Amino acid sequence: MTFALLASVSCASGGEQPAQGQAVAAPTTSPPSPHASPTPSGPPVFSAKVTKVSRDRLPYSWKRGCPVHYQDLRLITMTYWGFDSKAHTGELVVRKTVTDDIVTVFKKLYGWRWPIRKMQLVDVYKGDDFDSIEADNTSAFNCRAATGSTHWSNHAYGEAVDINTIENPYVTASGSTAHKASKRYTTRPMKGKGVINPDDKVVRAFAAVGWEWGGTWSGAKDFQHFSKGGG
Repeated sequence: MTFALLASVSCASGGEQPAQGQAVAAPTTSPPSPHASPTPSGPPVFSAKVTKVSRDRLPYSWKRGCPVHYQDLRLITMTYWGFDSKAHTGELVVRKTVTDDIVTVFKKLYGWRWPIRKMQLVDVYKGDDFDSIEADNTSAFNCRAATGSTHWSNHAYGEAVDINTIENPYVTASGSTAHKASKRYTTRPMKGKGVINPDDKVVRAFAAVGWEWGGTWSGAKDFQHFSKGGG
């Protein structure tokens, strides 16, 4: 499958980092329009634009000491199919080395009209993973430790994405979840809008680009989670 990615001519602001203790300004870039423009014959075709991401777009998710510099991250602005059966425009931040993987998969999801609740940077939720999950938000980069660990998550490298986080919860080995709205989604396989099941077309689409699904983990299961090489 061949498609063009639009390259941005904008750059991060000089690569400078905030001084120790200096407050970071809130994002100054306006979010994209929530609805993509329809074509005369129906929904818009899929589009994806990959650009450099400026420091001020990541006031909470990136900080000094992160395993990946923000200059090695990229912002993907792309079309997704919503739960309301309409086309929307969302944003994901990932490592620059995996942008082709992400665009390839999300183009397939859009073509299938596979629904996604919303797609916003985790910075909209001040970098709080719990709040982003509660909002059923699909997101990627966040410089944080893996759940229940002191080691960096693959999200901290920009090589993981969480999709429809309420319908696809993190479930402990005992079968519980920290999110009330997710309690009816803790088993697999199951039917439901935006639900990811073992070996379904979503899992296979990610597997085709070398990404693994957290639903195959032993013990705790992370049904929302896909990452490059697992973890």
